Amino acid sequence: MSLYDEGHTIAGWTGFGVAAVGSGAVGWGVCTASLPLAGAGLAVVALSLLVTWVLHLAGWGKPPGVRPREQWGIRIRDARAREGHPACMSCRLAGRGREESFVAPAVVPVAESAEPAPLSPIE
Repeated sequence: MSLYDEGHTIAGWTGFGVAAVGSGAVGWGVCTASLPLAGAGLAVVALSLLVTWVLHLAGWGKPPGVRPREQWGIRIRDARAREGHPACMSCRLAGRGREESFVAPAVVPVAESAEPAPLSPIE
């Protein structure tokens, strides 16, 4: 069983619901050849991004990665949201998080061997 619990949050499901309604409106606008309805549906889809982002920043979205099983519940709010999640694009856009957590790891040189590794079993 995986230790990852991706997307099972209030922010994720609310964003999905709003985007599904917007996609339905876009489809209805295309089928009826109604440009205003299709445009309104696209606006609702864009609104779903903002709704998801605001809910994530309010603590109803959780960061990616491994979390303990007791934090898997959908009604459990993330207490670390105010500081920002490491490597979270939503938190970075909001200006949250520690700068050192967003720095790429240093490149470690690999020792070169005398013999090149074979490329295939035939060689």
